[in-house]
Amino acid sequence: MSLPDREKTELGRLLRRIALAGLVGSLAFISACQVRPLYSSAPLSTGSTANAEMASIAVKPVRTRYAQQVRNNLIFGFGRGAGEPASPLYSLDLGVTEGVESSALVQNGTDQDEPTAGSVTLTAGYTLTDAKTGAVIAVGKRAITSSFDRPRQEFASYRAQIDAENRAARELAEALQLSIAQDLARHGKAAS
Repeated sequence: MSLPDREKTELGRLLRRIALAGLVGSLAFISACQVRPLYSSAPLSTGSTANAEMASIAVKPVRTRYAQQVRNNLIFGFGRGAGEPASPLYSLDLGVTEGVESSALVQNGTDQDEPTAGSVTLTAGYTLTDAKTGAVIAVGKRAITSSFDRPRQEFASYRAQIDAENRAARELAEALQLSIAQDLARHGKAAS
């Protein structure tokens, strides 16, 4: 049996020190991260919770049917079914556009070139402002696509498109709620 080489033990010590330094560095990095539920009851700013902040958003009127669907779903989601606030802290300006496309041509037994599938894309741009000062808190944009079948009957095809618009409006409202909640959380940290 021979004694260990001095070079090998020094290299081993050096590697252990590097590994230990890496471990300490990564622990310090991880401890700086904070995880907090978005809809928690912890205050965002002075004495206000995320749910209370969301319930105090007034959504400005819109003009189109699909934009109204998004607006209605937002109002329901913000207030948890309670409707619009009497004295809002924030104002949300919403612009919704729609794109309808034919997605696929799948014909069985016919030689006609009629689309059999379509997709509706709703895109919403929003501006969240402070109701008292008029200062812009956040600006953002989200989009949702919903697919639908296009049957040969005209009314059934139209109804399928309307149903796809309604689905896209619900999903877009949920995506906007999450985005606006994140914006309010960031704003609350900046105000603190």
